[in-house]
Amino acid sequence: MTNQPAPDAPVTAGRPAERRTVAAFDFDGTLTSGGSVLPFLVAVRGFWPVVRAVVALSPALLRSALVGGAAADATKEKLFTRLLGGLPLSVVEERSVAFAERHLARHLRQDARLRLQWHQRQGHHVVIVSASPECYVRRAGELLGVDGVLATRLAVGGGGLLTGNYEGKNCRGAEKYARLVVHLRANGLLGGGDDQPDLWAYGNSRGDLRLLRAADHGIDAGLLGPLGRLRKFPRLSDVVRESEARDQLGLTAMPTTFPE
Repeated sequence: MTNQPAPDAPVTAGRPAERRTVAAFDFDGTLTSGGSVLPFLVAVRGFWPVVRAVVALSPALLRSALVGGAAADATKEKLFTRLLGGLPLSVVEERSVAFAERHLARHLRQDARLRLQWHQRQGHHVVIVSASPECYVRRAGELLGVDGVLATRLAVGGGGLLTGNYEGKNCRGAEKYARLVVHLRANGLLGGGDDQPDLWAYGNSRGDLRLLRAADHGIDAGLLGPLGRLRKFPRLSDVVRESEARDQLGLTAMPTTFPE
């Protein structure tokens, strides 16, 4: 995280204290290929209910795709309300676990996985920061062995039933950075003055732009290259290639397969 050095930085054995390093990864399109929200909804509700909901909301969904921002947040919440509202939390959580395992097994990107493993081998604090529902991103994070998962929370009403609404905000854009700051403070990784972590941030879309701009090292994991919204940032493929050349990157003890 960028900051101005304090005039009297703490020293240890005659040297400045070593900065902790944090790596924040987006989920959809960064750690995995493609999106996960619609496949998750199909896994929970079935194909045809999702099709009917998407058709009913198609004008709003089209507008969301074009303008993004608050409009996209609101439309996504309407989709959740239609499809998840009234479902028992216990049922959704059970299906979320199965979905996360299946989705990660099929869609985990090898280049992003290699980079995540590199950070873990360095002893860095690794988190996933995602706009996708926490109920399944949390399980994906467990499988990947990360230190934290910050994602969109779904509200639970009376009787343990989901309302379909967000609990708080959709974890996108500025909210991603805000949630990360809270997490780092809670874990003693963010202080004042020079007591700031060295932040790597990986994303693939405009929803990640605020986080990448705040990072010391923002990395574009998108597939559009010079046509993408994050084209001014270094490319993930180049960063992975550089790491491989520097230290002959190999696999770690992290599992090489995930349950189908």
